[in-house]
Amino acid sequence: MLYPYLLVVHLLAAIAFIGTLFFEVVIWQTVRRQLPTSAQPPADQALSVRSRKVLHAVVLLLYGAGIGLAWHHRAALRHPLDSSFASLLSLKIVLALSIIGHYLLLAYWLQRGRLNEQRARWIRWSILGHMLVIVMLAKGMFYWH
Repeated sequence: MLYPYLLVVHLLAAIAFIGTLFFEVVIWQTVRRQLPTSAQPPADQALSVRSRKVLHAVVLLLYGAGIGLAWHHRAALRHPLDSSFASLLSLKIVLALSIIGHYLLLAYWLQRGRLNEQRARWIRWSILGHMLVIVMLAKGMFYWH
Protein backbone atom coordinates (compact mmCIF):
# COMPACT_ATOMS: atom_id res chain seq x y z
CA MET A 1 0.00 0.00 0.00
CA LEU A 2 1.25 3.45 -0.98
CA TYR A 3 -0.37 5.34 1.91
CA PRO A 4 2.43 4.90 4.51
CA TYR A 5 5.03 6.14 2.01
CA LEU A 6 2.93 9.16 1.09
CA LEU A 7 2.49 9.89 4.78
CA VAL A 8 6.26 9.83 5.43
CA VAL A 9 7.04 11.96 2.36
CA HIS A 10 4.31 14.42 3.36
CA LEU A 11 5.60 14.61 6.93
CA LEU A 12 9.25 15.10 5.91
CA ALA A 13 8.34 17.73 3.33
CA ALA A 14 6.22 19.56 5.91
CA ILE A 15 9.13 19.52 8.35
CA ALA A 16 11.45 20.95 5.67
CA PHE A 17 8.91 23.60 4.63
CA ILE A 18 8.08 24.73 8.16
CA GLY A 19 11.73 24.56 9.22
CA THR A 20 12.81 26.77 6.34
CA LEU A 21 10.06 29.27 7.03
CA PHE A 22 10.80 29.21 10.77
CA PHE A 23 14.47 29.89 10.03
CA GLU A 24 13.63 32.82 7.75
CA VAL A 25 11.08 34.39 10.10
CA VAL A 26 12.48 33.76 13.56
CA ILE A 27 16.24 33.36 13.08
CA TRP A 28 17.33 35.09 9.87
CA GLN A 29 15.37 38.32 10.38
CA THR A 30 17.14 38.84 13.72
CA VAL A 31 20.58 37.80 12.46
CA ARG A 32 20.45 40.03 9.37
CA ARG A 33 20.03 43.12 11.59
CA GLN A 34 23.39 42.29 13.15
CA LEU A 35 25.10 42.33 9.75
CA PRO A 36 26.57 45.52 8.31
CA THR A 37 24.03 47.31 6.12
CA SER A 38 26.16 46.65 3.04
CA ALA A 39 26.14 42.89 3.70
CA GLN A 40 22.38 42.53 4.14
CA PRO A 41 21.25 42.65 0.47
CA PRO A 42 23.79 40.09 -0.81
CA ALA A 43 23.09 37.78 2.14
CA ASP A 44 19.33 38.13 1.60
CA GLN A 45 19.76 37.42 -2.10
CA ALA A 46 21.92 34.33 -1.54
CA LEU A 47 19.49 32.94 1.04
CA SER A 48 16.52 33.69 -1.20
CA VAL A 49 18.03 31.99 -4.25
CA ARG A 50 18.97 28.87 -2.31
CA SER A 51 15.71 28.55 -0.39
CA ARG A 52 13.67 29.02 -3.58
CA LYS A 53 15.54 26.18 -5.29
CA VAL A 54 15.10 23.85 -2.32
CA LEU A 55 11.52 24.85 -1.55
CA HIS A 56 10.27 24.25 -5.10
CA ALA A 57 11.08 20.55 -4.76
CA VAL A 58 9.84 20.43 -1.16
CA VAL A 59 6.52 22.06 -2.08
CA LEU A 60 6.03 19.64 -4.99
CA LEU A 61 6.58 16.71 -2.64
CA LEU A 62 4.43 18.24 0.09
CA TYR A 63 1.43 19.01 -2.09
CA GLY A 64 1.86 15.91 -4.27
CA ALA A 65 1.86 13.61 -1.27
CA GLY A 66 -0.96 15.65 0.25
CA ILE A 67 -3.10 15.11 -2.84
CA GLY A 68 -2.39 11.37 -2.63
CA LEU A 69 -3.36 11.32 1.04
CA ALA A 70 -6.53 13.30 0.36
CA TRP A 71 -7.42 10.86 -2.40
CA HIS A 72 -7.10 8.03 0.10
CA HIS A 73 -9.64 9.83 2.35
CA ARG A 74 -11.93 10.94 -0.47
CA ALA A 75 -14.93 9.14 1.02
CA ALA A 76 -14.63 11.17 4.23
CA LEU A 77 -14.08 14.37 2.24
CA ARG A 78 -17.38 13.86 0.40
CA HIS A 79 -19.14 14.59 3.70
CA PRO A 80 -16.85 16.97 5.58
CA LEU A 81 -19.28 17.66 8.41
CA ASP A 82 -20.07 14.02 9.22
CA SER A 83 -17.04 13.46 11.44
CA SER A 84 -14.40 15.47 13.27
CA PHE A 85 -11.75 13.71 11.14
CA ALA A 86 -13.37 14.86 7.89
CA SER A 87 -13.99 18.37 9.22
CA LEU A 88 -10.40 18.80 10.39
CA LEU A 89 -9.03 17.33 7.15
CA SER A 90 -11.22 19.66 5.12
CA LEU A 91 -10.05 22.66 7.14
CA LYS A 92 -6.46 21.52 6.70
CA ILE A 93 -6.97 21.40 2.92
CA VAL A 94 -8.55 24.87 2.90
CA LEU A 95 -5.54 26.26 4.80
CA ALA A 96 -3.14 24.50 2.41
CA LEU A 97 -4.97 26.11 -0.52
CA SER A 98 -4.76 29.44 1.28
CA ILE A 99 -0.98 29.06 1.38
CA ILE A 100 -1.02 28.66 -2.40
CA GLY A 101 -3.07 31.85 -2.50
CA HIS A 102 -0.41 33.59 -0.41
CA TYR A 103 2.25 32.60 -2.94
CA LEU A 104 0.10 33.80 -5.82
CA LEU A 105 -0.29 37.14 -4.02
CA LEU A 106 3.47 37.24 -3.45
CA ALA A 107 4.08 36.59 -7.16
CA TYR A 108 1.61 39.35 -8.04
CA TRP A 109 3.34 41.82 -5.73
CA LEU A 110 6.74 40.86 -7.12
CA GLN A 111 5.57 41.23 -10.72
CA ARG A 112 4.02 44.64 -10.04
CA GLY A 113 6.98 45.85 -7.97
CA ARG A 114 4.75 46.25 -4.92
CA LEU A 115 6.54 43.85 -2.57
CA ASN A 116 8.12 45.76 0.27
CA GLU A 117 9.77 44.55 3.46
CA GLN A 118 6.59 44.93 5.53
CA ARG A 119 4.50 42.88 3.06
CA ALA A 120 7.22 40.22 2.79
CA ARG A 121 7.36 39.95 6.57
CA TRP A 122 3.55 39.76 6.85
CA ILE A 123 3.28 37.03 4.21
CA ARG A 124 6.03 34.93 5.84
CA TRP A 125 4.40 35.18 9.27
CA SER A 126 0.98 34.40 7.80
CA ILE A 127 2.23 31.31 5.97
CA LEU A 128 4.10 30.14 9.08
CA GLY A 129 0.93 30.61 11.13
CA HIS A 130 -1.10 28.65 8.57
CA MET A 131 1.46 25.84 8.64
CA LEU A 132 1.46 25.64 12.43
CA VAL A 133 -2.35 25.43 12.48
CA ILE A 134 -2.19 22.73 9.79
CA VAL A 135 0.21 20.71 11.97
CA MET A 136 -2.14 20.99 14.95
CA LEU A 137 -5.09 19.96 12.78
CA ALA A 138 -3.10 17.00 11.43
CA LYS A 139 -2.47 15.78 14.96
CA GLY A 140 -6.02 16.53 16.00
CA MET A 141 -7.53 14.52 13.15
CA PHE A 142 -6.52 11.35 14.95
CA TYR A 143 -7.13 12.47 18.56
CA TRP A 144 -10.12 14.82 18.65
CA HIS A 145 -13.27 12.74 18.36
